[in-house]
Amino acid sequence: MSHHPPNPPIIHSFASPEVLISSLASFIIKAQKEAIDKKGRFTIALSGGSLPEQLTGLIGNPAVKWDLWQVFYADERVVPLTDPDSNHHLCTTELFNKVPIPESNIHTIDTSLLSDLEELSDAYEKELIKEFAQKDAARFPVFDVILLGMGPDGHTASLFPGHELLAEEDRWVAYIEDAPKPPPNRITLTYPVINHALRVVFVAVGEGKAGILSEVLDSPEKGLPASRVRPVHPGQLFWFVDQKAAEKLQVASVDFKL
Repeated sequence: MSHHPPNPPIIHSFASPEVLISSLASFIIKAQKEAIDKKGRFTIALSGGSLPEQLTGLIGNPAVKWDLWQVFYADERVVPLTDPDSNHHLCTTELFNKVPIPESNIHTIDTSLLSDLEELSDAYEKELIKEFAQKDAARFPVFDVILLGMGPDGHTASLFPGHELLAEEDRWVAYIEDAPKPPPNRITLTYPVINHALRVVFVAVGEGKAGILSEVLDSPEKGLPASRVRPVHPGQLFWFVDQKAAEKLQVASVDFKL
């Protein structure tokens, strides 16, 4: 375990969602290059919600080495992969159908286990172990990038305010049967996994996010789920927000430079 305190978050505020999308693509491509140069592969976890549409800057970009990506989901709804509620379905519709990524590089839930949440989450944890444990020999997987969104209640992945999963310290993947927004059954990466990533990136766009963004970043002591994302050293937390989402923020943003 690191003895360094977590690095403070780096907040980038962009003039428009379009500039955010192109900057996020540049950021991901730089992280990808560093990962491939170091270990020959790039590991990334994605969320659903409005996040996949922020990744369109990767489509048609020749710098993306799709064959070397290993994609996991930060959380997933316990539904068939073709269900409109599925994060995989959303990411496939917005991104993967439009790029040459091998299907075997996208790690989905095992839909034969939808009726047994414990088995389902254990099976997804084994997918992570297969990708990370032999290669990196770490107590927790170390993703190159985890991309997260934030709900209006400050939840992220499927970690909801006041829920017992916020205290989970051992499991890599946990299940939830009582999510306060539908569908109630989900699996999610836990804080130890999220907080061991090299880079965690939150994306928040639009004036509807302004109030909760300020609460999460200006009042982290309230302990909302998104505020509890604090990667251990040398990991770094980034926020990519547009001006409308940032209009109530008191903490300073910094110019985006690669």
